[in-house]
Amino acid sequence: MSLESEVDLPGEAALPGVLSEELHAELVLFRRDLHMHPELGNQEFRTTAAIKERLERAGLKPRVLAVGTGLVCDIGEWDGGRPMLALRADIDGLPIPDMKTECAYRSTVPDRAHACGHDVHTAVVLGAGLVLAELEKKGLLPRPVRLIFQPAEEVLPGGAADAIDCGVLEGVGKMLAVHCDPRVDAGRIGLRTGAITSACDRLEIALDGPGGHTARPHLTTDLVTAAARVVTDVPAIVGRRVDTRAGLAVTWGRIESGHAPNVIPQHAELSGTVRCLDIDAWRQAPDIVVAAIDEVANLHGAKSEINYVRGVPPVVNDAGVTELIREAMTTRRGTDSVEGTEQSLGGEDFSWYLQHVPGAMARLGVRTPGERTVRDLHQGDFDADESAITVGVELFTAAALLDAAQ
Repeated sequence: MSLESEVDLPGEAALPGVLSEELHAELVLFRRDLHMHPELGNQEFRTTAAIKERLERAGLKPRVLAVGTGLVCDIGEWDGGRPMLALRADIDGLPIPDMKTECAYRSTVPDRAHACGHDVHTAVVLGAGLVLAELEKKGLLPRPVRLIFQPAEEVLPGGAADAIDCGVLEGVGKMLAVHCDPRVDAGRIGLRTGAITSACDRLEIALDGPGGHTARPHLTTDLVTAAARVVTDVPAIVGRRVDTRAGLAVTWGRIESGHAPNVIPQHAELSGTVRCLDIDAWRQAPDIVVAAIDEVANLHGAKSEINYVRGVPPVVNDAGVTELIREAMTTRRGTDSVEGTEQSLGGEDFSWYLQHVPGAMARLGVRTPGERTVRDLHQGDFDADESAITVGVELFTAAALLDAAQ
C-alpha cells in the first residue's frame, strides 16, 4: 500500500513531518542545556532524565535502559509484524575543556564538553520523535518508529553493545543515524554507500627496565630510547604487514616516562589508537600490532606489557538504507542537498547495530555556510550551526514516512 493511499497525501510535495518554528526554538534551547551540562559515558543521568521528561510530556512511554542511562521509546505500537525503523542518537560528552570563551551556552562542567555534537544528535532524534508522535496521533504514521538514545558512545567498545544487550533491537528491521560534520554546510548531508567510518581500537603499553644513570646507558636498558623507537618503528612495521589499502594505522596520543634529566627511568607508558579501513585487516590487527611492539621492545632490552582494547568495527552503510536517506533528503531539500563523502578514520559504535540489522549513517552538515574556520570534532572550540537540527529532524521524519510506504 502506498503512503499516499494510507495517509491521503496528494504526493511528495505534501509529505508531512516538517518542524515548526516553535519546536525548533525549543530544541535549540534543549540542545544548549545539554551543551552546558555534558556528562561522560555511563554517567548521563541528568541527560537521560531531561529526555525522558520531554517524551513523557508528549504522551510517550520512554524506558530507561537497564544500564541506568539512555532510553528507548516507541512511537506507535509494534504488532509483531513488519519490523520497525529505529532512529539512534548518542548522548555522552567528552573529557575535554570547553574553549568557547564568547559562547553564552558553553559548558559549565570543568573539563567536560559536547565537542562531538552528541547534543545535536540528541536534539534531532528527540525532535523527530515529537513530530512523529503528533503524526501518529493524527493517523499519519503508518508504521511505528523506535527512538534509541544511547549512552557511552565515546567509551570503547561503545555503549551500543550494552544497548543491544538491553533489547533495543527487538522488533527493529533497519536503523538510521546522523553524525555532525563541521566540513559540510548546514542544510546539506554527506552520504556514502559502504564503509563510512573505520575500525578503532585502543592501545596501552607499559615498558620496563632496570633504570640507571644517563652517564652509563650501556650498562642498563635505555628505556626512553626504547619507548621512542616503539613510537616511531611500530607504525612503520605494521604498515608493511598488511595491504596498504587496508589503512591499518597506529597513532600515539600519550607517552610518559622519567622524572629527572640525568636518570634513566625504570618505567614508561604509551597509549594510542589502532585504526583500520578494512574489516578483514581489523580482525588481524591485534596479532600484528602486538608482535611489532614485542619485536621493537625486545630489540632494545625492554620488557613490554600490552593491553590491546578491542573497539569498534567500521560503520558499513547498507545500499538500500542509504538510498532511503538520499530519497528523504532530496524530498525535503532537493538533489543539491546531498553530497558524496569519503570514508573517515574515525570510529563509531553505531557499527555494532549494523552487525545485526541493515542501516546507514549520514554526515549532518553543521558548518555555517560561508564560514571558513572549521571547528573540528573533539576540539574544545567545536560548535554547530543550529539550523542543522531542523535539517536532521525533517530528514528523519521523511525517512520514516517513506520507509512506511515501501
